[in-house]
Amino acid sequence: MISYRRAVASDVALIHAMLSEMAEAEDGVIGGGTDGLLQHGFGPEPKFRVVLAEEHGVALGFCLFLPEYSSWRGAMGLFVQDIYLRHAARGKGMGRGLLAAALTESQDWQPSFVALMVKRSNAMAVGFYETLGFVLRDASDPFILEGAGFSALMQP
Repeated sequence: MISYRRAVASDVALIHAMLSEMAEAEDGVIGGGTDGLLQHGFGPEPKFRVVLAEEHGVALGFCLFLPEYSSWRGAMGLFVQDIYLRHAARGKGMGRGLLAAALTESQDWQPSFVALMVKRSNAMAVGFYETLGFVLRDASDPFILEGAGFSALMQP
């Protein structure tokens, strides 16, 4: 039986483990640890939420999401920062279930859209999102500022 629930502070080690699995699958490394997840997601002013997908009480995936405001739409939405399913969970409808659970858990934000980023080279993920009705925006590409450039911009 598949179920979805909002994560609690005691789930942080599990969430971090799945983040590490996801990063390893993409030849990456998670820079933050459980302390950051606990502080930013489960502290007095949470900046994100997480839902877990479980089958028979075993966590098989998660979706980490946060509120997003679109000035063009004049509306709130949610941004999916990370969504991950362990290999044993793939093909069971849990990806769609996680996104639906995130929408349910964000109803206090009154979302009217969902945004996320996907590697264009990940054909399976692109195909999955397209079957749900997501549209890849060719006119926009994400930029990121970090490291020395970020530090320089922070200087008065």
